[in-house]
Amino acid sequence: MNQQVFDYVVVGGGSGGCPVAARLSEDPQVSVCLVEAGGSDKKILIQAPPGVVVMMREGFHNWSFETVPQPGLNGRRGYQPRGKALGGSSSINGMVYVRGHRWDYDHWASLGNPGWSYEDVLPYFRKSEHNERFGDNEFHGAGGPLNVAELQSPSPLCEVFMSAAEAQGIPRTDDYNGREQDGCFRYQVTQKDGERCSAAKGYLWPNLKRGNLKLFLNAPFHSLMFEGKRCVGVRYYNGKQVQEVRARREVILAAGAFGSPQALMLSGIGPAEHLQQLGIPVLVDLPGVGQNLQDHIDYTVPYKVSNPEGCIGLTVGGGIKLAAAAVEWASKRSGMLTTNFAEAGAFLRSAPALDKPDLQMVFVTAVVDDHGRKLHWGYGYSCHIEVLRPKSVGTVTLRSRNPLDAPVIDPRFFEHREDIDLLVQAAKIQARVLESEHFAPFGAQLIYPIDWNDDRQIEQDIRSRADTQYHPVGTCRMGPDSDPLAVVDERLRVRGVEGLRIADASIMPTIPGGNTNAPTIMIGEKAAVMLKEDALRA
Repeated sequence: MNQQVFDYVVVGGGSGGCPVAARLSEDPQVSVCLVEAGGSDKKILIQAPPGVVVMMREGFHNWSFETVPQPGLNGRRGYQPRGKALGGSSSINGMVYVRGHRWDYDHWASLGNPGWSYEDVLPYFRKSEHNERFGDNEFHGAGGPLNVAELQSPSPLCEVFMSAAEAQGIPRTDDYNGREQDGCFRYQVTQKDGERCSAAKGYLWPNLKRGNLKLFLNAPFHSLMFEGKRCVGVRYYNGKQVQEVRARREVILAAGAFGSPQALMLSGIGPAEHLQQLGIPVLVDLPGVGQNLQDHIDYTVPYKVSNPEGCIGLTVGGGIKLAAAAVEWASKRSGMLTTNFAEAGAFLRSAPALDKPDLQMVFVTAVVDDHGRKLHWGYGYSCHIEVLRPKSVGTVTLRSRNPLDAPVIDPRFFEHREDIDLLVQAAKIQARVLESEHFAPFGAQLIYPIDWNDDRQIEQDIRSRADTQYHPVGTCRMGPDSDPLAVVDERLRVRGVEGLRIADASIMPTIPGGNTNAPTIMIGEKAAVMLKEDALRA
């Protein structure tokens, strides 16, 4: 069996793993290996922003996971797309740059996680960022690896959406990642010069010539290697062969909210009863592994229009426009094909007395139905609305001892009645925006007709069509010794073992109020600093 040795081995080349590997390899005296199950991200579907629509479908750089049947979704299986390429889900996501609310991080700290308050994590958000619009200020950074830009060619529909939102009492905000999150806006995007800027493109591409940074692609995880209770390396698949890579200092798991708990359990770290049922020898009985799954439940309402101004559609004329736009993008990296489709949005409060937004809207300049997997002829637009801090909590468990089997994902959507009640209320707020006089010139018609005055009808439509907004977190949560379900401590060290940390969305104790890509990159940045600090103390 071939075996190589590095100072650090990082498992997973996504939004957490890329920053860790890049930052650790800044020291030429330190060797770093990044093991990624997917392949190269240097593909047109990944780099061209509209490729997100194709990649939402099964088989295109996408693990295409499914949940177990969800009682809260009328027994449907939810769809869980996850990135299957270098960059992880940052290579297939919608590219919107959102950090969440300052309360979220102060809440993490209040749960017994010193060093994770908003003031503590803000420097890592700023460090990660090169913001083309805001530059280096109190809330934003300049010169960081992750390029954050304004959309090059925003649809005129964005202005219509914001005017309609303003008329419903949702004010415009200049910076939803700044002092106040509330309001409507055009999303900033993780793009550079008209192309996607994933975690891989920002952190790894500029540094691949470093002699101390090694990438293993198309290398699915097999298991962690231990000597006693110390993690000393990783086994991975190279084709059908299992190979080993050893770590002199530490192994960092960054395989995501599904992959990291799966990796721990396959290696004997997790709920003892579950592992014993599968015949896996228990190294550490850690009950919280795979628990605490949280995700944003999302309801999307699509409309067809008779006036297609600003819309992207599936028609003969639309095809001609797209062909012309493709030529422009290929030659200049400009024009319509720089869109991420999810161009405008809002953070809002379901009740004025709330101290922070509890809902998020994402306005899309095309028809979106079933994650884009159901296509509709013609032009239209859509809008997502989601519950930012759902009370329903699920699990990730093993399907079998085979590392190549997908995990069992059970978000338990709408297990708590409050979540469905809030989303019904949110749907009515959204309808007042989308069916206001501002949208009247477009002759819009609901693809799924509904009476917005009938709460039961709204609830039934939500249960029939709602699904994830692609933000699973929390399955290896961070917490103090007093938390029986904590998997890592505040320095991201896995409890009960040595030489093993986690740096991805799975460590989040609670889900942030917004998209999770930027927070996961922040976690990677902070993890790298902690690893360097602890190496100096050793």
